[in-house]
Amino acid sequence: MDRMVSPPDTSKSIKLERYNSYIRRVNSTKLLNASSKLLFRATLLVALILVFLFTFNYPPLADTTHRHLHAHSHFLSSAFGAWEKQVRHSSTPRRPNGLTVLVTGAAGFVGSHCSLALKRRGDGVLGLDNFNSYYDPSLKRARQAMLAKHQVFIVEGDLNDTPLLRKLFDVVAFTHVLHLAAQAGVRYAMQNPQSYITANIAGFVNLLEVSKSANPQPSIVWASSSSVYGLNTQNPFSELHRTDQPASLYAATKKAGEEIAHTYNHIYGLSLTGLRFFTVYGPWGRPDMAYFFFTKDILQGKTIDVYETQDGKQVARDFTYIDDIVKGCLGALDTAEKSTGSGGKKRGPAQLRIYNLGNTSPVPVGNLVSILEGLLNTKAKKHVIKMPSNGDVPYTHANVSLAFRDFSYKPTTDLPTGLRKFVKWYVGYYGPHLRIKRESLLDN
Repeated sequence: MDRMVSPPDTSKSIKLERYNSYIRRVNSTKLLNASSKLLFRATLLVALILVFLFTFNYPPLADTTHRHLHAHSHFLSSAFGAWEKQVRHSSTPRRPNGLTVLVTGAAGFVGSHCSLALKRRGDGVLGLDNFNSYYDPSLKRARQAMLAKHQVFIVEGDLNDTPLLRKLFDVVAFTHVLHLAAQAGVRYAMQNPQSYITANIAGFVNLLEVSKSANPQPSIVWASSSSVYGLNTQNPFSELHRTDQPASLYAATKKAGEEIAHTYNHIYGLSLTGLRFFTVYGPWGRPDMAYFFFTKDILQGKTIDVYETQDGKQVARDFTYIDDIVKGCLGALDTAEKSTGSGGKKRGPAQLRIYNLGNTSPVPVGNLVSILEGLLNTKAKKHVIKMPSNGDVPYTHANVSLAFRDFSYKPTTDLPTGLRKFVKWYVGYYGPHLRIKRESLLDN
């Protein structure tokens, strides 16, 4: 009989396999933990390296901002230094005992001519102008470029900018101010009245405020106007005639300027001289003036309006050539006495003057047109109309005996001669395309 075979004992094998599986899991966990730690450490090391490299190549934001601010500050300092150098250079006299003059409105008609005349004789000249758009600013820029060629620097700024004015007086000890900046024009006041208050009154007061506090105080010569005579019917106009009936807001602001000048002279000892200009004309003139736009319209074949009075008489003006006006301005500057104030306080009586600057020979506007027709070799298309009530007056005539007595003012240019010079400039400035025969300019 066969013997029965017992099954093999597998319990030991199972236990061994379980043990080995456990060991593998433990080792796997240890390896995973070790790998994680290694990866963490490697990541941390890379991060530290990146932080070090970023810090080395790029400074902190605060430091960068500081450097940018320092660079910007350095640029502004350099720019201001260059500006101040221009201001000082332009205003330094080149002749012994030369004047140091601040010319306001230096890019304007009268201002540019006076600036050039002062510079040519060796005085120091610094200009100030806001280059407003009352008429074509490109003409003002052209005057500025012309003055720059003669080493006259114009600061672009407004009379009502007090910090700017104070800075100019801090940088330069002006001996004189030739104040010619203003809102000009009689008719424009009906369109933009506020501009006359801002420029002719507020601007003038601001200039006087800064001047009174300057040390030394400058002597001031400023532009009033023949318009202050308004409805006066006495002829020729004398500085002794009444000026309390202005016919336009422009005239009223100029009359106000004369009263304001009296106040600052009386309280603060400022030396002030007002000049009443009579219808100034000539090269580099103002496009809003009749002789200027008559020339333009005649050449373009347009009709021009020629005014006559309500009773049918011709309107007449005391046309004064620019060179004569310049001589009057320089004469007033040369005879202006020093201001007597110091630190904003009056120390004694100061000079206060007012003068007419005209040609003393009124010419009917119709005669002006006839002269232009001859110079331009072109017949004007005239439209004669009654003078509207827009602030214009029918007649002006200057008595200049006071200016002749005090600084030898004597006009020497008649209207035909002055207009001939103006037309030559006009043709040269606006180009050869103009419809005009140049030989006619040489024959008249």
